[in-house]
Amino acid sequence: MRQRGELAIVLHSHMPYVEGFGTWPFGEEWLWDALAGVYIPMLDALREAPVTLGLTPVLCDQLEALRGDAGERFLGFMDGVRADIHAEDAAGLDGGGEHELAVEVRRAAGDFSSAADRFRRVHRDLLGAIEQMARTGPLELWTGAATHAVLPMLATDAGVRLQVGTGVHSHERRFGSWHGGFWLPECAYRPGLERDLAEYGVSAFCVDQTEQLGLGSLDQLEPIATPAGPVAVPIDWEIVRLVWDGVDGYPTHPAYRDYHGRTVHDLKPWNIGGEPYRHYEALVVARRHARDFVERVIARLDSYRDERGRPGLCCFALDTELLGHWWYEGMHWLRCVIDEARLQGLDLATLPGALERHEPVEREIAAATWGRPKDLSTWDAPGVADIAFAQRGAELRTVAAAGRARTGDPALAHAARELLALQASDWAFQVTYDLAGDYPRRRVQGHAEALDAALAALTDSAAVPEPAVRNLAPELDLAPLFGI
Repeated sequence: MRQRGELAIVLHSHMPYVEGFGTWPFGEEWLWDALAGVYIPMLDALREAPVTLGLTPVLCDQLEALRGDAGERFLGFMDGVRADIHAEDAAGLDGGGEHELAVEVRRAAGDFSSAADRFRRVHRDLLGAIEQMARTGPLELWTGAATHAVLPMLATDAGVRLQVGTGVHSHERRFGSWHGGFWLPECAYRPGLERDLAEYGVSAFCVDQTEQLGLGSLDQLEPIATPAGPVAVPIDWEIVRLVWDGVDGYPTHPAYRDYHGRTVHDLKPWNIGGEPYRHYEALVVARRHARDFVERVIARLDSYRDERGRPGLCCFALDTELLGHWWYEGMHWLRCVIDEARLQGLDLATLPGALERHEPVEREIAAATWGRPKDLSTWDAPGVADIAFAQRGAELRTVAAAGRARTGDPALAHAARELLALQASDWAFQVTYDLAGDYPRRRVQGHAEALDAALAALTDSAAVPEPAVRNLAPELDLAPLFGI
């Protein structure tokens, strides 16, 4: 069957470091809701599935923290806050005569109680459960930059190596092995970046070459060789947009739950069509969309084989959080895609496995991101210039300060961790799309001030801070700051 070609599903799993940084409406509740709606259900969806799962180190930092007090807070939130507000809103809807909406709110409450029960069954060790799945099944784990910094925007080579090296070392410590897969944050690539990646053992990464090659081009189904060694795998946006398109994509179907229609406590009992949400009707639609998705991938691969005379590699990549959070039925859709692929004779493959069978072509790779548009403007535009300047300035100050610091200085370690937190791509993204009020700018300001306070301890009598910043980057690699 592999003569037809293969589909590589790549899930990019990431959250900025919010554990312990703020509460409702922003802050660590984002993490709790993502755990309940995405990452815990993912354990069952990916069982025995040849999928490539990217886990950013900063997400893993927070999953690791769940083994301690953070896990207690998560369970308290699920058993207390979430249960209470579902009961309160259901009673309010019943009192207003909206009985069908009330029934849906009570049904949805089961999602959170089930997530809490599942969390307890893995002994509050979600990271360990993922590691076991990868060790005993076909799941492939990728890593990424330490805190999801847009690497082409970093000011120094040392800054790039700090992000990449810390990310790789973190993954190797947690999972024991690594096959060289690396997710570029925001798929942000600039020519030459592969040399920095190769230095840390990266063998493969994804790129978005939609504008360079053309939407729908069969060239998108060919891995690309780089002079430094790592292979660049184009994301096939012709297939990705079936899910990602906010106008015509699958998640816009009227039967699916409306993410934007909210009750008093932000619960979502309506569908996109404006009617009460009917869960099982939506699941039927998700199965139909999964069948259509597999048929379209097969047609794409068959076209490539007919034209090029060899099998192609279709890389379908998206944010894991889209499945279950933004698109409530998305994780069910993914399970159905995996089933439909088997039924229709479409081979699924992890990227490392597929790259053993698909010879990369020689082709220039253009600078690009998977943003809208496919450049750096989401993170580097007048509306977020203050964030970009704060990030670059903090990086330059930290690199300069390292020249007069000792290798093991706790103040420098603290400053470096504050820098990593500050460099996250999420802050500018949230401001650009107006997703989180003033929260991202407050985080940028807080990390910049804490960084400068730590640097001050290197040169005067200021108190030396602890090297840690909660559980952020426990495998911090300071060597790049010293030119090592």
